[in-house]
Amino acid sequence: MPGSGTWLGRGLGSGYMGTAGPRPADIDLSDVDPFWSGPMADRHAGFAALRSQDPIRFFAEMETDFLPAGPGYWAITRHADVIEASRHPEWFCSGEGTNIPDLPPEFREFFGSMISMDDPRHARLRKVVSAGFTPRMMRSLEDGVERTAVAIVDGVAERGGCDFVTEVAARLPLAIICDMMGIAPDSYDEVFNHSNVVLSQGDPEYIAEDVDPLEALLGAGAGLAAIMHETAEDRRGGDGQDLTSLLVNAEVDGERLTSDELASFFVLLCVAGNETTRNAISWGLHYLTGNPDQRALWLADIDGVTPTAVEEIVRMASPVIHFRRTVTTDGVRLGDHEFTAGDKVVLWYNSANRDEAVFAEPDRFDVKRDPNPHVGFGGPGPHFCLGAHLARREVGVMFRHLLTRLPDIRSTAEPDRLRSNFVNGIKHLPCEWTPA
Repeated sequence: MPGSGTWLGRGLGSGYMGTAGPRPADIDLSDVDPFWSGPMADRHAGFAALRSQDPIRFFAEMETDFLPAGPGYWAITRHADVIEASRHPEWFCSGEGTNIPDLPPEFREFFGSMISMDDPRHARLRKVVSAGFTPRMMRSLEDGVERTAVAIVDGVAERGGCDFVTEVAARLPLAIICDMMGIAPDSYDEVFNHSNVVLSQGDPEYIAEDVDPLEALLGAGAGLAAIMHETAEDRRGGDGQDLTSLLVNAEVDGERLTSDELASFFVLLCVAGNETTRNAISWGLHYLTGNPDQRALWLADIDGVTPTAVEEIVRMASPVIHFRRTVTTDGVRLGDHEFTAGDKVVLWYNSANRDEAVFAEPDRFDVKRDPNPHVGFGGPGPHFCLGAHLARREVGVMFRHLLTRLPDIRSTAEPDRLRSNFVNGIKHLPCEWTPA
């Protein structure tokens, strides 16, 4: 598979190489360089070592130019433990934050979404938001996915090559979310650019080196919030059928979304619904390029294989790498480990999705893998991804049109990856095909 590599031990200490693979003591999940910026095979081998040798391991947090070092966190790397923690929000809460570092209070204005809430407030907001996903809305969304995917392929088919991320993968979820929320088309690029900054983790392609990353992140959040505030005011009191109209006028059990809650929900959609789907589609092309036998299996039975192929892409890509939880009380246990109230616990979905105890040959891309109990949309419980159905639909429809109309489409270089330990992102991926 493209992207394979060996453990080179850059900066990881003497004795890192060896027939037994990496040692947990030599792995630092908090250091972007080299663990997260190095070869993907190194990353997978590191998590395999943690799962087998030290599946609940403590890591120190790193001080940065804009945030002090936090108290550290426990890394949860096995599938069974990620599932167990997800099922018990009463012991592993989200309300203390879902990022590893404790972000400044001003971030809550734009990033205080449902992801970082606990019941009963989380349940209240999710119930109101869910009221907007009516059968009519879902049918409209599915029709929109089909039309948009056709238009995207139409736009590139005769060219024979492009940057797959910016010209194909990113265009579908961006258009669907903006259309769903009633955002004016002339704001699409602004939404795209702001969402890139939100998830950049300081990547120099999106944030200049002389710019404070926290200020850039706040500015991007404020920009997205401003777009939603303006859109919401236009829809208030109206009878439009876009999701903003439904949400701004919806009342469930006497509850309405406030303007700030609606803006935070939009930021969440841009991050969770836009970036993650585009990265799943991008990684999907990478995996198909490296596994022509799997491409042939999918092409031979598009309708029959698409459901399992989509799940396998999400498993392998794990677009959201982790979320954090905080232990609520002393004495909570996972396996043999006992936690203390206030402990930070990080659920590494990418590791759980390659757990040898659950997935046979976990590093093999298998478009017919079934069953496939991955946690690419989060674990079971109240925070399972609200947009999982839509994301599956987008990935499936996009590849159905790509594979039937451009059957030999393939990437021509290694993915230009986002420098992040939160989003398994691809910034650019050149590709080519026989012009159609």
